[in-house]
Amino acid sequence: MIEDVWKQSGGVGLDVPILLAVHRMEQPALDTFAIYLSNLGVFWGVFPVAIAIMLFLLSKRYWHKLAYWLTVLGGSIVINLTLKQLIHRVRPHLWQSPAPEFDFSFPSGHAMSSMTLVMALIILTWKTRLRMPIAVVGITFVVLVGWARLYLGVHYPSDIVAGWTVSIAWAVGVGFLINPIVKKRLFVKVNR
Repeated sequence: MIEDVWKQSGGVGLDVPILLAVHRMEQPALDTFAIYLSNLGVFWGVFPVAIAIMLFLLSKRYWHKLAYWLTVLGGSIVINLTLKQLIHRVRPHLWQSPAPEFDFSFPSGHAMSSMTLVMALIILTWKTRLRMPIAVVGITFVVLVGWARLYLGVHYPSDIVAGWTVSIAWAVGVGFLINPIVKKRLFVKVNR
């Protein structure tokens, strides 16, 4: 897939038809909603939540979990920026976006940051009752952020799917290396 993206700037497979189908729902209220969701995907949502969780882990001295958290989130940023610079995929230009972007498109940074946050939280809460609520709310959030990026016309669907895939692989891979769930649990302490 990356080879196809590398060679094409007009999307791959169903990219353009999916974008055009999403664009058909265009209306001013959805423009505002999509911009809001898009902002939650990094600066107004993911970043503050990531900092709050980092401070929580630090205050509780969950060093193993904090190492996992910082490695996964920091690594995701580095991977995203590196792939954008290597691939140089131009953003879609199918219509005038209400929130244009001017850097490279592949993979989506918003898709990666939102999925990385959610996957890392799921892994950190794996042995707790919070795992399922976090998964349901988190995956809903991730899908909405992805939809917003498509609606705004700033990413191809393959940018979004690639961002999600890379994030899942990274969060799980780092989880195997650092294994944050073998130490003290994040929210629930078991007295034995």
